[in-house]
Amino acid sequence: MILSWWRRFRLRRALRRSPLDDHTWRRLRQTLPLLQPLQVKEAVRLRELTTLFLEDKVFNGAGGLEVDLWKRAVIASQACLMVLELGLESYHGWTEIILYPEIFRVQREVTDEVGIVHPQTAALSGESWERGPLVLAWNEIERDSLHLHPGRHVVIHEFAHKLDALNGRANGMPPLHPEMPIEEWTRSLSEAYARLQEQVEHGSHHTCINPYGATGPAEFFAVVSEYFFTAPHHLEERCPRVFDELLAYYRQDPRKRMERRPSG
Repeated sequence: MILSWWRRFRLRRALRRSPLDDHTWRRLRQTLPLLQPLQVKEAVRLRELTTLFLEDKVFNGAGGLEVDLWKRAVIASQACLMVLELGLESYHGWTEIILYPEIFRVQREVTDEVGIVHPQTAALSGESWERGPLVLAWNEIERDSLHLHPGRHVVIHEFAHKLDALNGRANGMPPLHPEMPIEEWTRSLSEAYARLQEQVEHGSHHTCINPYGATGPAEFFAVVSEYFFTAPHHLEERCPRVFDELLAYYRQDPRKRMERRPSG
């Protein structure tokens, strides 16, 4: 009862401070492929979560980018789709989202096999800091959000890292539900990860999923999450046990939405 009252209070306050107006919401539903097939109850809940998310998080533009309500709403709605059955508490512990106009470059130090440190420049479309902000490139978000690209979605990828890090660090194992055996999660994802690594090492041109998932357990979880929401049937076919684990973790079934998507 208390939690229900608090949720209603937060929602009313969010509607006053950061209203997600009807025009913007209709535009999101009509424009974003992942939102188009939502059923009425799902859409109502997602709009509530999105509204609260917009109040909770701070968006800052970089590189001269102006961050308007549309940009914020595109990110927020798809991030909240991931936690539709988990709750907004899954994104606690951080507040800032930094948005660049396009792919951005970062300077890093990399230690080689003999212990020598080398400076390295990396071009990124997104980056998630475990205890800090989430950084995204708007042109990459537009590419992935406005048209369905199976297995590729920068918002889902980076927010999966945030979910993963809830256990303290991003290592490919987010906090599991009590009914989910840790051993089964570990076995299912580890075997699929090892198979992907083997395919990459042998130079296979037909890896089961995006080879970027072979770069580490955290990246593997983020990549399979991309497939789960954008190409669930592909993930189910190529990594059935991983798909089953994500089905239990996210507590939603994107296959049904894909079957409801309008053709053409």
